[in-house]
Amino acid sequence: METCELQKRNGHRAARSVPVAGKPAGLSAGILALLAVCWFLAVSFTAQAAGGLEMSTSYPGQTVKPGDELTFSLDFSNSNAEGGNTALSVTSIPDGWSGYFEGDGTEISNVYVKSGDNEALAAFQVTVPADAAQGVYNITLLAQSGTMSSELMLTLNVSEDSQGGSSLETDYAEQEGAAGTTFTFNTTIQNNTASDQSYSLSSSAPTGWTVTFTPSGETTQVAAVTVEARGSQTVEVTVTPPENVEAGDYTVPISAISASESLSTDLSIGITGTYALSVSTPSGVLSFDANAGRQTSVTVSVANTGNVDLQNVNLTSSAPTDWTVEFSESSISVLEAGTTYEVTAYVTPAEDALSGDYTFTLSASNSEVSSDAEFRVSVKTETVWGIVAVVLIAAAAGGLYLVFRKYGRR
Repeated sequence: METCELQKRNGHRAARSVPVAGKPAGLSAGILALLAVCWFLAVSFTAQAAGGLEMSTSYPGQTVKPGDELTFSLDFSNSNAEGGNTALSVTSIPDGWSGYFEGDGTEISNVYVKSGDNEALAAFQVTVPADAAQGVYNITLLAQSGTMSSELMLTLNVSEDSQGGSSLETDYAEQEGAAGTTFTFNTTIQNNTASDQSYSLSSSAPTGWTVTFTPSGETTQVAAVTVEARGSQTVEVTVTPPENVEAGDYTVPISAISASESLSTDLSIGITGTYALSVSTPSGVLSFDANAGRQTSVTVSVANTGNVDLQNVNLTSSAPTDWTVEFSESSISVLEAGTTYEVTAYVTPAEDALSGDYTFTLSASNSEVSSDAEFRVSVKTETVWGIVAVVLIAAAAGGLYLVFRKYGRR
């Protein structure tokens, strides 16, 4: 600038010192050209001063859906030697849309921009109306610091089909197993919104069923997970039916609910039949006393401990030679799952059975399953000589009584 002023003064002196006719016009043209150059340099200097502040974001153009909430991270560059306080404002935004500047989780209106680059110094939060029509919308932001300023235009393309909706999906959602089986499903939560979402996890399983959620790669069960914007999270869902569950098909609904979304899916579980029988007594004692040749009754409990009704359950026995075992009912037409049926077994040891302990087996079975119970029997015998001895003892006692009665007073 000083050079231009010096050249201007020299040019004026040169023009006044040349009296030759026709020359002043040429000199005036040169002076005008020199002034034009100086003006250009001055304008360039002013433009550089105004352009010393720059506000930017990495992704100023995005495709969004109605109802999305977006965060634009704002970077600032200050080419001046000193920092300065910078005012932030929104100069244009579509009707019905809302947005504000944020710093450290607080709504702000100013930032201090140091000299040089300032990455992620602030953020701009914008909410797309839930009823926003499809189309392209612009938002203009302004950063102003003294004579320096910078505008940033955000371009948002609203489209219902751009990303698709968020989803809750499961690999192998249909599984089958016997009662007592624990079922595991790998489920993925896909967050297709423009902001992080915290999803609460829950299930509407049948009564008695247990459902737990564990994030992939972890061991701790959780009730909620946070999924990043446009990201996904795999969750392991463990389903445990009750022990006495009946055979059949069951549906276990699960859901992931955030502040703006409600995602759900169904898990299908088929419980196959479990056949099981148990033979015992009401008291659980499998022993009793009996006399040789005499019938003894024993109450027998037949329990269906499986989850499928049993048809035509037959009762049989395996006893020592010459023993007899009979049943009040030798066949049970239907034994429902989880129920117990009682029958009476009539056990008669052999006539010549010696005193001692014996064992015999009672069995319950049908075409699918069988069960055995081994009983211990303590047999007692009554011999003829035993009876004679009792009679002789009684006769002796009677004779002594008569002798004492007749001769006792002498």
